[in-house]
Amino acid sequence: MHDKPVILLFIKAPLKGQIKSRLAAAIGNDAALDLYQRFVLDTIDTVEALTLPLRICFYPPHAEATIRAWLGNKLDCMPQQGDDLGERMENAFKQVFQEGHDRAVLIGSDIPALNTLIIDEAFTSLNVHDAVLGPAADGGYYLIGFTAKTFQPDLFRHIAWSTNTVFDETLARTKGAGRRVHLLPKLHDVDTQDDLRLFFKSRRNDPGNSSRTLAYLREQEGRFF
Repeated sequence: MHDKPVILLFIKAPLKGQIKSRLAAAIGNDAALDLYQRFVLDTIDTVEALTLPLRICFYPPHAEATIRAWLGNKLDCMPQQGDDLGERMENAFKQVFQEGHDRAVLIGSDIPALNTLIIDEAFTSLNVHDAVLGPAADGGYYLIGFTAKTFQPDLFRHIAWSTNTVFDETLARTKGAGRRVHLLPKLHDVDTQDDLRLFFKSRRNDPGNSSRTLAYLREQEGRFF
């Protein structure tokens, strides 16, 4: 079990009315779904640029046909299993470590500012750290990773998910267990129209950014902002 990294990308099936509810309340279900699909595809492009193994972890678990119709059959996919987000993340890590991967990093799908440098830093940090965390501006985290030997399942249990204390509580538990934690730059996820506006304002004039998300926002600028 040597040098077998894997990236776990957590996504939801692209079902209208069930995606990005707070964003949808401001821009509509159709636009929220359009954006979410671009977030996911851009994230996949980012990961594939690193040539690292990618595992798509989809939810709900019965949605494989929907996922395959959207993303095709070439990507490695598995359902998320568990009663809440924490249990689903814990089980995803357990699955890939049982398969023999020695390092795993889990990322969300609504962080359009996530780039190859940050993901590479996450994996590199696991050479000398027990865990890596990427704090999100809303108090959660957009990335978490471990080695097979340093995996800490209790970080996913008895957490008040979708609150602004998730990152702080996770970090405190990790340090409380005596683990060495590497912290990545803080990034903004996109849950609201204000988040979307902030992202667009920061990236709209970046000539090197050819993401689907940014192209869509440029097209829809007058409609959204």
